[in-house]
Amino acid sequence: MSALKAILKALWRPVRGLLLALAAIVIFIEEWGWRPLTELAARLAKWPPLERLEAKIQTLPPRYALALFLVPAVLLFPIKLLALWFIHQGRTVLGVAVIVAAKLLGTALVGRLFILTEAQLTHYAWFARALAWWRETKERVKAAVRGSAAWRAARAASRRGRLWLRRIGR
Repeated sequence: MSALKAILKALWRPVRGLLLALAAIVIFIEEWGWRPLTELAARLAKWPPLERLEAKIQTLPPRYALALFLVPAVLLFPIKLLALWFIHQGRTVLGVAVIVAAKLLGTALVGRLFILTEAQLTHYAWFARALAWWRETKERVKAAVRGSAAWRAARAASRRGRLWLRRIGR
């Protein structure tokens, strides 16, 4: 059994590295995609009709808030199928453009809906637990990434690059 443990321990390190990289990508997308797109949606929501709609959304009962939160996934699914059809038809650039546009629109919409419905959604214990788990996991992954040699090297290179740009900009 100890040989098996040794093998599993040896395999765990690269698997952990891969999982950390995947988690870092997800967090990167959230940090640099979700937030700006959600902020853009919030700016658009200053338009009075959308402002009134958002006020109504914030007062929905939890079950309706959950249903509304799931709507973008349902609505965007056919669009993603259309994009795959474009790719299958040889119109790869159009298909990828549709997928990217759907992802951007979906991220903005889901992000805004999350902000509007978070209070209602956390009435569900399973949702509150999942959200707490996600936030804790995100912080652990951020700490692991920031503690990695690759992150420190990238930060040092970035600092050197900024200093170099300042020097040549004078």
